[in-house]
Amino acid sequence: MFRPLSIFIGTRYTRAKRRNRFVSFISMTSMIGLALGVLAMIVVLSVMNGFQREMSSRILGMVPHATIVGVNPIDDWQPVAAAAMKNPEVTAAVPFTQMDGMFSYKGAMQPIEISGIDPAQEGKVSIVAQHIVRGKLEDLKPGEFGVVVGEITARRFRLNVGDKLTLIVPELSSAPGGITPRMQRLNVVGIFKVGAELDGSMALIHMADAAEIQHWQPNQVQSVRLAVKDLYAAPKVSADIAASLGAGYKPDDWTHTQGSLFSAMKMEKTMIGLLLLMIVAVAAFNIIATLIMVVNDKGADIAILRTIGATPRQIMAIFMVQGTVIGIVGTLIGGVLGVIAALNVSELVGWVERVTGQHIFSSDVYFVSNLPSELQGGDVLLICSAGFVLSFLATIYPAYRAAKIEPAHALRYS
Repeated sequence: MFRPLSIFIGTRYTRAKRRNRFVSFISMTSMIGLALGVLAMIVVLSVMNGFQREMSSRILGMVPHATIVGVNPIDDWQPVAAAAMKNPEVTAAVPFTQMDGMFSYKGAMQPIEISGIDPAQEGKVSIVAQHIVRGKLEDLKPGEFGVVVGEITARRFRLNVGDKLTLIVPELSSAPGGITPRMQRLNVVGIFKVGAELDGSMALIHMADAAEIQHWQPNQVQSVRLAVKDLYAAPKVSADIAASLGAGYKPDDWTHTQGSLFSAMKMEKTMIGLLLLMIVAVAAFNIIATLIMVVNDKGADIAILRTIGATPRQIMAIFMVQGTVIGIVGTLIGGVLGVIAALNVSELVGWVERVTGQHIFSSDVYFVSNLPSELQGGDVLLICSAGFVLSFLATIYPAYRAAKIEPAHALRYS
């Protein structure tokens, strides 16, 4: 089978056993270093994807994807929900009221965000029912002023189901300051734990109780909460629905409350990816040292090839082929091992915990009890492509030096 001269000799040099064992050793370490760099990038980015998935499912499973907020309290939320459900991106629409306040218990105080919900319909838009650790969400009944608090709040105040605490909310008044505090006694009927900071900043009451606290009619709500198929489409979806309903409604969505967190997570992934890419770059550019040694070792061979008619471009291509083969093999090995490791990293961490008897991810400290991993094909393709490109760039200078060798000079000192 016909093969160009540069490919034939370049691949032959890669396979051949060299006289200089040190050159062969450096070539092998370059390949191993590149493989380890690619493996590390794939595993670390997959773990970061896993953490981002867990944060998204837990936090965005608790906070509204989007809301249609009434300029005035909404008397009848069902027509608003029906209008929202006409949008194909909306999967559920339920009544919702939100207000800020303070919890007071035995002299201690804590800011809190109160959500007024309908317990019968909350499961359509929230995961809170799946994370109740004590009590029941169904125990939120109108007129009884029950409250479901987060695990951090319960631990801070040492609360249990059946305890009572005071909710303090600001209320507009004709007093000189313009605002007076309104106090309401609440009965703890449940405790939830989602493993995020929401456990210490969020609490749930019945929407009828929220309406009474704000001096509204029992059936009035502040907004309609939406669940959407695509989280990143929530701003547009809510804006379109609010526009179709008229001037009495305005849109809101998760990007206003949680957008900074997810932007920070995205930036963190980008920066760690760049740092790990430097490891791949160092390993790839070790190929430069390898090829320079090969060029010095093969000086006589280069001179002979030049004297029988090989052009400088062909000589350059020979060593570029050799270095590229080293890079491709190292990147492919690292890619395969990285994919295997990323798919099994949770099991590997579990095995280490069983062997050592130590919990690496204790549920008492971290919001996850295992190491999550989500392998994304785009990350693998990007990492392997970067390895290929860096390996190719690393071959250019040594190959250029080989092409500049003068045959007479090389044969004289060989």
